[in-house]
Amino acid sequence: MDITLPKWGMSMQEGVITEWHVQVGDTVTEGQPVATVETEKVDAEVESPGDGTVTELLVTAGDTVEVGAVIARLSP
Repeated sequence: MDITLPKWGMSMQEGVITEWHVQVGDTVTEGQPVATVETEKVDAEVESPGDGTVTELLVTAGDTVEVGAVIARLSP
């Protein structure tokens, strides 16, 4: 299951992953915050789309990513 950067506003094009709240191997539940993202207008948390185990973190804290980009992966 992919975790993607959501679009929180009409003009949002990208965001900066400022902090990961999970590591590879962590178990997460649906709705659990996994990362903090800074945008032009707001800092917000990306939530897990489902229950699972974090298998990959595809970006590093400090990276700028486009809306819709896969930032992490979960296995059920």
